Amino acid sequence: MVLTGAQILMECLKREGVDLIFGFPGGAVIDIYDELPKHPIRHILVRHEQAAVHAADGYARASGKVGVCLVTSGPGATNTVTGIATAYMDSIPLVVITGQVPTQLIGNDAFQEADIVGITRPCTKHNYLVKNVADLATTIKQAFYIARTGRPGPVLIDLPKNVVNAVTEFSYPESISIRSYNPNVNPNRKQLRKAAELIALSRQPVIYAGGGVVSSDSAAALTRLAEEFHLPVTTTLMGLGAFPGDHPNWLGMLGMHGTYTANMAINSCDVLISVGARFDDRVTGRVNAFASRAKIIHIDIDPTSISKNVVVDVPIVADCKQGLEGLIEEVARIKGVDWKDKHSDWNASLAQMKATYPLNYAKNGGAIKPQWVVEKIYELSRGEAIISTEVGQNQMWAAQFYTYKKPRTLLTSGGLGTMGYGFPAAIGAQFAFPDRLVVDIAGDGSIQMNIQELATAVSYNVPVKIVILNNGYLGMVRQWQELFYKKNYCATCLHTNPDFVALAKAYGAAGYLVDKAEDLESTLEAAFAYPGPVIVDVRVEPEENVAPMVPAGAALSEMLLV
Repeated sequence: MVLTGAQILMECLKREGVDLIFGFPGGAVIDIYDELPKHPIRHILVRHEQAAVHAADGYARASGKVGVCLVTSGPGATNTVTGIATAYMDSIPLVVITGQVPTQLIGNDAFQEADIVGITRPCTKHNYLVKNVADLATTIKQAFYIARTGRPGPVLIDLPKNVVNAVTEFSYPESISIRSYNPNVNPNRKQLRKAAELIALSRQPVIYAGGGVVSSDSAAALTRLAEEFHLPVTTTLMGLGAFPGDHPNWLGMLGMHGTYTANMAINSCDVLISVGARFDDRVTGRVNAFASRAKIIHIDIDPTSISKNVVVDVPIVADCKQGLEGLIEEVARIKGVDWKDKHSDWNASLAQMKATYPLNYAKNGGAIKPQWVVEKIYELSRGEAIISTEVGQNQMWAAQFYTYKKPRTLLTSGGLGTMGYGFPAAIGAQFAFPDRLVVDIAGDGSIQMNIQELATAVSYNVPVKIVILNNGYLGMVRQWQELFYKKNYCATCLHTNPDFVALAKAYGAAGYLVDKAEDLESTLEAAFAYPGPVIVDVRVEPEENVAPMVPAGAALSEMLLV
């Protein structure tokens, strides 16, 4: 069967199970867009290419599938870079397809030419410039394989216009083998036995889980390990939902804005079992003080993440699910241990600590507290919503005061900290789950980074709910200025915020203003019941801070409680 490059692309996408792509057309990909309506693949027209990548990212995080987006060359391609870097830092499987000028014009500074392969080399798992249409089908097969296997990540395919129009005999490989890419998924049994022996000797163990538990679909195995051997659990921001947030073994999130109990448990533990986490600086604080009394076990699919920031005692390179299941088997083989009794004093002391130092905030005064807004969202959604966040204080309050019971229910930019991520990610998640409640918890600063996607939401009647915690500041930067820069609020006061309610209505969405505490619950109920996209502008306490907080460069034990 002889097909054009555009036809081959569509056939390959269908064979990879793709039924939805996010994109924005242009001259270099116009032939692909000419072919697109002939195939059962739904295209979602966004209003900015960055949003196309974030929407594909949100779709991937919520569904567990590979997200796909399609953009044109030059500025279309360069506008994807922030979204690609966001997905790369958080290990999200994407295939980003960019148009390119014809091969004979590459390097000639042609109209809308950009070396997107060179630009994205540091922030993609792999990327391709396809120079021959005969290589296209194999390239696409490799791209999806690389994106979804091992440590997931974004892969970019750059398609010159003449390759899109060229013809060749179409054949799609049924399987793929890449000599230089063979991620190890099976744990070493000897290492598992060493880990089990450490756990058996421990008196004060802690499980520290990250986003790898979510991406490997190993939350059930993590819960089983914790329950069978009575182990307390903390997670990173990216790991929220990997362990039920209402479970008695749950310590809360750890790190810069983690709970007192989680951080003190890390400080005191004698064995730390890390699963699918990378020991980033927002988690560890001062590295030489992180879990300094503990022997450290680390299960991770990516060997470069092991002992990268913190030296570990028992490295286990494996898929998290297989690593956890193997560890459970090895620990279960150890005889004569009453696991409940062995860790009872430790668990009792942590439970007492949780009761003494819960996450809290001052509830006095007439101002609306942002933490209370998040609690209300949890209450009214019964904890069943998919939550996305922007970045800053809104992100941390969403992490602290919404209880995540299941994986893939929190979509947030953890590694790159991308303002403007939450809204398009929520749109992507809503397309993955059209019947679920999807709420973007936003700040008044970050929501404006991709506010144009209201047009996308309205065009497709995507019922995403945006709850803006409107404090009139770039809140997290202002908090740092208050605490560490003598309240020098330089460039953080948002004097000219738009009327968000009027803006929502201008786009054709619904808009609600909440400036009185007594109106919050009824307004959120109305917004959640509304069948289309909604902005809820909640005027919250302007100078409320996120607490607790570990100052930059400090140890976890040096956290500020207020």
